[in-house]
Amino acid sequence: MSTPTPTRDDQVITREKAKVERPRRWKVLLHNDDYTTMDFVVHVLVTHFEKAPAEAMHIMLQVHHKGLGVAGLYARDVAETKVADVLADARHNDMPLLVTTEPQ
Repeated sequence: MSTPTPTRDDQVITREKAKVERPRRWKVLLHNDDYTTMDFVVHVLVTHFEKAPAEAMHIMLQVHHKGLGVAGLYARDVAETKVADVLADARHNDMPLLVTTEPQ
């Protein structure tokens, strides 16, 4: 990122503002399968994504009926960390839950 350069224009000093872009957001996606329990998906959404139980139930039903649900939007490194944490929790509980990220 460059430092704004002061310029002189008729005795007035102005600065050019540097344009700052927000980092791209990444979706954390939960995929449906035939073995992961609905209760475990709700547990994941409440504990790892800090969703209220009612919202977690709604997302879980989307996953169940549509095959895919968005758990949240995060910066890339946060999204990847959430995926790793959820996959570790799923494996620890013998659940084959698939969790992925993709750019928004």
